[in-house]
Amino acid sequence: MRITINLVITMILTGLAAWAADAKAGQAVYARACKSCHGADGVAPAAVAKALKVEIHDLKATTLKDADLRKIVTEGKGKMVATKGVTGADLDNVIAYVHTLK
Repeated sequence: MRITINLVITMILTGLAAWAADAKAGQAVYARACKSCHGADGVAPAAVAKALKVEIHDLKATTLKDADLRKIVTEGKGKMVATKGVTGADLDNVIAYVHTLK
């Protein structure tokens, strides 16, 4: 029972954080920390992917959940390294912005 209550509280708080995220503020974070590889519109420039010898995923078509995006930004995935300096509200805001790219 206690585990269920804690899980519900965690889900509510996570939902509130996402609800409070500011996509407009996230656009500035994206421009500073993500745009150079993922492109201004969420589509990576072919030249960047070729130069880095990687496939850069199209953020414009992402179906990843907030938790998945949060993990990728903070821990990295594949050849993408963790994005240092994008934490807290900036992280929530950039995730909200990425969802607007659809």
